[in-house]
Formats: sequence, C-alpha cells, structure tokens
Amino acid sequence: MTTKNERYYQVCTEMGTYFTMDVCLDPFNARLRVDDYRGDVQAMHERILELVEKHAFTKVFIKSRSEDWQAFLHLGYMLEGVYKKYFNGSDAYSMAMYFTDERRTSAYWMEEDEILRQVFKLPLKSMENRFAQGYSMRLATIEDAEQLAQLYGTVFQTYPTPMNDATYIKKVILEGTVFYVTEAGGRIVSAASAEVNAAYNNAEVTDCATYPEHRKHGLMRHLITALEHELRRRSIYCAYSLARSLSFGMNAVFHQLGYEYTGRMTKNCNIFDKFEDMSLWVKDLSRG
Repeated sequence: MTTKNERYYQVCTEMGTYFTMDVCLDPFNARLRVDDYRGDVQAMHERILELVEKHAFTKVFIKSRSEDWQAFLHLGYMLEGVYKKYFNGSDAYSMAMYFTDERRTSAYWMEEDEILRQVFKLPLKSMENRFAQGYSMRLATIEDAEQLAQLYGTVFQTYPTPMNDATYIKKVILEGTVFYVTEAGGRIVSAASAEVNAAYNNAEVTDCATYPEHRKHGLMRHLITALEHELRRRSIYCAYSLARSLSFGMNAVFHQLGYEYTGRMTKNCNIFDKFEDMSLWVKDLSRG
C-alpha cells in the first residue's frame, strides 16, 4: 500500500491479487471514499470491510462505473446519487454503505425535501447582471491563502478539509485547484473553487463561502459562473458540487445556474457543527 499523508486524511492505493483501488481514509469525517478502481468488485469489497473495521469508519461511498453499480447493490450498498459524465463522459454512481444506525439516519430529511421543493420553484437566472457596487472579482493566487483561510475559518465552525489552514490552501492551489474571489475594500469577502480531476476531465465546484455581511448580493453566482468559464477554457465539461442539503441559499444558487439535482448523501461529511446530508448537483458545461 502506498500512502500520501494529509492533515485530515490519507490518500492511498490499495492493491490485491484481483483489484486496485484509490481510496481516501478520512477519520475527520469517519468515512472511507473510493475514488477510482479496477478489478473484482467482491475482492475489493472484502478489503473495504477490513479497512472499515481497522479505522472504525461508519460510512463508505464509492464512485462506481455504470457497469458495476448493480454489483455493489447486490453486496448491500445503496445508490445515493449520480455524477453525470464524471468518467470522461460516462456516469459515476455514488454507492454507499453504512455501519451504524446513527450514521444512516437523517433527522432533517423531510425539512430538506421541503427546501428542495421551494428551490425547484425558483426561475433560472442569467448572469447578465453586474456586480453590486463596490465589489470586484478575480482569479485567486497563492498570495491569497491567508485571507482565504481566514474566510473559511470564520464562515465554517467545522469543515471536511482544513480550509482554515493557509498552508493547505497553498498546497491545493499548487496542485491545480482554481479559486475565484470577490473583494470589497481591498479585502476578500467571498470565494469558491473548482477542484480539477485531470485524469477524468471533471471538476468539483466547492469551498463556497461568503462573509455574512456580504451575502444577498449574488456574489456566489458570479464566482461559480467565472469558474465554469475557466473550466470550459480547459475543455472540462463535467462540473458537479455537493451542497449542504439544509442550505436553501446554496441549493438555490446551483438550481438557478442550471445544475441538475441528482441525489442526496446521508450524513456525508462533518460540516458546520455536525454530520450533514449533502445534495449532489451536476452540470454539463458543453451545453453552454
């Protein structure tokens, strides 16, 4: 097994006689994530169970290829969402397995259903409107890491990755994550990123944060639209995001920008102050 140590997690390549899989061992979020794999599903599943027991994880989720999701279903996994066009144009199926009733059960599912119903009533919005007066937007640089860390540390009580750490932000920028920021008075007040997967030509729109006093100006819509333009420039057409299911605002942003809701992941990560359900939104950027 080869590993790369991280502050919150370890990215590992697990190899057996009949399989190879890239996994993220994520103790902060009490989960194991399989990002890529090839080989025998049954043999891979047996190794996953060993890792779950060793690390006391309570959730596993796998980005399954279309030809394998029913094999995972047969093993007891459940389908939680579809990453459309994730694998160079082919869909990925988010297959999950839970190991405690507490992790499997959501206390907010009906409330989240109602939020979705209200979001779906909203009209789509074009981005022809200009920024509110006094705001400007630009591509972030590594020199912005300190201000970005302050923003994320202020907005989020807890976050699935150490975005309150400037060193970590510098690292992900150097690895290819693209950040756009909004400034007011020479200070970063809002930001969002696109984490690019160069192997499969997709990107996760993530790390969306705005200081409370600067909300309701439509800043996030402009930031995400700018990230989409950058992704198209790089010939990346699969964009997706995981939004807190309890956040009317963020789910509304993605709906109004033309993203499609394709599933919800129960207690997927430790964000704000608890394990929260996350809604999956996807967009085919090749359609304009």
